Amino acid sequence: MPEPGGAGAVPNPGDPAVSDDALLGGRVRLRQLTRGHRAGSDAVLLAAAVAPRAGETVADVGAGAGAVGLMVAARVPEAAVAFVENDPALLDLCRLNAGLNGVEARFVVADVLAPAAERRRAGLAPASADWVATNPPYLDPARSRRSPDPRRAAAHALPAPDGLERWLGACADLLKPRGRLALIHRADALDRCLAPLRRGFGGLRLRFVHPARDAPAIRLVLTAVKGGRAPLTIAPPLVLHAPDGRFTPEAEALHRGERPLF
Repeated sequence: MPEPGGAGAVPNPGDPAVSDDALLGGRVRLRQLTRGHRAGSDAVLLAAAVAPRAGETVADVGAGAGAVGLMVAARVPEAAVAFVENDPALLDLCRLNAGLNGVEARFVVADVLAPAAERRRAGLAPASADWVATNPPYLDPARSRRSPDPRRAAAHALPAPDGLERWLGACADLLKPRGRLALIHRADALDRCLAPLRRGFGGLRLRFVHPARDAPAIRLVLTAVKGGRAPLTIAPPLVLHAPDGRFTPEAEALHRGERPLF
């Protein structure tokens, strides 16, 4: 996936609109916009579901400021990371953050929802990634109030009715045969996530994420193998918070990058 030129200007790190944050217990520095979509537990859990081997390529699709790809690179420095983002200013933050963390990567400005020929002209070569990690926009535009912030709105909602199917289809196109998709989404979107994967994927592993032991699941994380045939397996649920409101030991270990999700 080559790097095209022509992205927007790098945000000034001293600008109050950019915060300087840390992930994985300080192992990853992340400069990100103070307004709009910001990396949090979803990014941590998605990165923890990705387990590349040395030399494999991981595409962070819908990368934002690059949190997921950077956390994968911190855990597996021998993996190659490509950041895919439609917003040139956010991709410039990816470049900045990769430099801050000493990560050599490729950067592609591309609209994941564009037709295949347009995606390929942008640099998204088919069958070029061993892993694709993605956190698609997850709000239903018909039932959700659109944010006045353009970046937040774009990060949180896909066009109806087939936006998620098209997004996952583009991710599948990027994967090599036997490549793996890692996906995080709202738990109530299970049917919409599984439907596109019933064609051409197998070996699905699924884990539900609960904010507390007695609370319904709010997120699902899954991995799937392109061309796989193994049946679906469901891992034990992940509970994020203990009764005192603090992270459970497992959630704390995940947020520090000390264990995989599966």
